[in-house]
Amino acid sequence: MPEGRFTVAVAQISPRLGDVEANLALHQQAIREARGRGADLVVFPELSLTGYMLRDMVSTVALRLDAPELNHLKKQSQKIGILAGLVEETRAFRFHNSAVLFDRGEVAVVHRKVYLPTYGMFDEQRYFARGAEVRAFDSRFGRGAILICEDLWHPSTAYLVALDEALFILCPSASPLRGVSEGHEQDDNARYWEMINRFYATTFSVSLAYANRVGFEDGIGFWGGSEILDASGERIAKARYYEPDLAIAEIRPKVARRRRIAAPLLRDEDLDLTINELLRIRGRATRLDAKGEVAVLKPVAGRARRVKR
Repeated sequence: MPEGRFTVAVAQISPRLGDVEANLALHQQAIREARGRGADLVVFPELSLTGYMLRDMVSTVALRLDAPELNHLKKQSQKIGILAGLVEETRAFRFHNSAVLFDRGEVAVVHRKVYLPTYGMFDEQRYFARGAEVRAFDSRFGRGAILICEDLWHPSTAYLVALDEALFILCPSASPLRGVSEGHEQDDNARYWEMINRFYATTFSVSLAYANRVGFEDGIGFWGGSEILDASGERIAKARYYEPDLAIAEIRPKVARRRRIAAPLLRDEDLDLTINELLRIRGRATRLDAKGEVAVLKPVAGRARRVKR
């Protein structure tokens, strides 16, 4: 597999709420199909091992990363990379909505969801601890990043991982049905996701694999429609709406190279400008410098001057 070039599958499944064993069986089936179709990596939806509307079941279905229930996924990852969603329990007994990349027989990357929605039907922050990092990672697939559902609704996350040199984003999701507005044929959430997926892929010249779930939980339906976009924003694979499916496509780094030559937006980003303005907006012009000392930023003639204290 040439560096940065790989075939990714998005496994659009309908997990059973709170039934890890049954959901592991769903994963096995999808993994076999993905391997049979030549995928190097398969991406499952958000909380794919547990279901989404967990509420008080969070601590019951939580797994440590060394839990025996995950051994089979680790073993299978010797032949195909696997990104699965689960409730991760830490040694401090915190529970995270996590996406775990299993590869080459081990846990390779863990992303803990940083933006936990608390509006409308959502109440995640009541049950989960927030993640504290948004970072790209190196892998045999190239440099990429994981953002879970609501994470990607915040433009800062895609911006950060793009600046951290990610060439692809994997986004597990559990996006529910919202309703169809007059004059449209597709669910409003579906249309919004498809719009922002294309925007991020095009703006930051990153490939994007969006894995949404289907099925119903507690009367809440999920619309599916998973998709894969290349770094030009072109949709190169699309799963069906409302039904289980597997979509697959090849990610090619030459597309990102071509896009970034034509529009070198990331190259031209002024990080000092961004940092200084964020500090101004936050209202506390302090941060740690490279030596771990507190630095104070004071505006000088429209620019920032660093003063040690």
